[in-house]
Amino acid sequence: MSERLESNAIRNGTISSLMLLATIYFGSGRLKDYDPALIAYTFSSVFALFGLAYRYTVWLEKPPTALYWRRGWSLFLRPSRLPGNVLKLIKMFCESFVLQLFIEKRSHLRWAAHFLISWGCIFAFAVTFPLVFGWVHFDADPTLPNYYIMVVLGRYAGRFPAYSLIGWATFHILDFCAISIIIGMVLAFKRRMYDRGAMTLQSFSMDFLPLILLFCVSVTGLMLTVSSLWMKGDSYSFLAIMHAFSVIVLLLYLPFGKFFHIFQRIANIGVYFYKEEGAITDQAKCKGCGEIYAALMQVEDLKTALRQVGMNYTFQDGSHYQDICPTCRRKALALNQLEALGENSFL
Repeated sequence: MSERLESNAIRNGTISSLMLLATIYFGSGRLKDYDPALIAYTFSSVFALFGLAYRYTVWLEKPPTALYWRRGWSLFLRPSRLPGNVLKLIKMFCESFVLQLFIEKRSHLRWAAHFLISWGCIFAFAVTFPLVFGWVHFDADPTLPNYYIMVVLGRYAGRFPAYSLIGWATFHILDFCAISIIIGMVLAFKRRMYDRGAMTLQSFSMDFLPLILLFCVSVTGLMLTVSSLWMKGDSYSFLAIMHAFSVIVLLLYLPFGKFFHIFQRIANIGVYFYKEEGAITDQAKCKGCGEIYAALMQVEDLKTALRQVGMNYTFQDGSHYQDICPTCRRKALALNQLEALGENSFL
């Protein structure tokens, strides 16, 4: 089982990396628009994609996750409910991805930090990757020296004055992203330093290290602008190396740290449709007390997942542990403990 998972993960990671290299090659006009100085960024991006595809495959093919994944898609793609499910998916996209209201329900401060950091990163990646891969570049207009021409995938995509508001915003968009990330990080650090609930659960590798990496990338990126505008290029080369190093470390960390949950949330969309279906279909009744405690579909799927991972919870009479509600399970556990200790132990 583990060998099959690993081979599938390596295959998917390799295919994903090769596809990215192919898009870089053809998207940059067979490397005509590709800047060789950015090759370190490129290979770290390719490695990060390999790691993401590898880990995502391993995670997605685990029996419980795979069951949720298949069941979620089958429920979503049912022809009778597909139009309504598409509308629900659009609503979920707006609420969970765009506005991120699931965070706002927990804490306003947490939502503000998450919103600023996530959208700062999204815009930064959306700008950086096309530039690094040679999909987008800017050329001086030979007929109008004060104008820039934007080229997207080798095609003319418009021009703008270099010293206009559009030009200024275009060339400083990454600075805006860095400022958004830094403000979000200040709020996140405030919560992690003063919120007792967060302090009891946080760890350096999963909570502070990601923020430190983002801080290094943002600050070094801003310092490049400061050096070029107000320091006459002083220390620009050193800052460029530091910025490149921090970005590369961030990309290499991406598949293995906390940022991986960003990609996991995509698969979690099916859980919404799974729970919705479970709420309107047959419910499971406890064989002990007769009370409803879960959706019957969920209980049967859980039995299947347990069998797939080699866990047998079937009793001698043919019933299953999952056919009993949590309250009756706790009672049974207490009775078994009393029996093991001796029924007169507490008398």
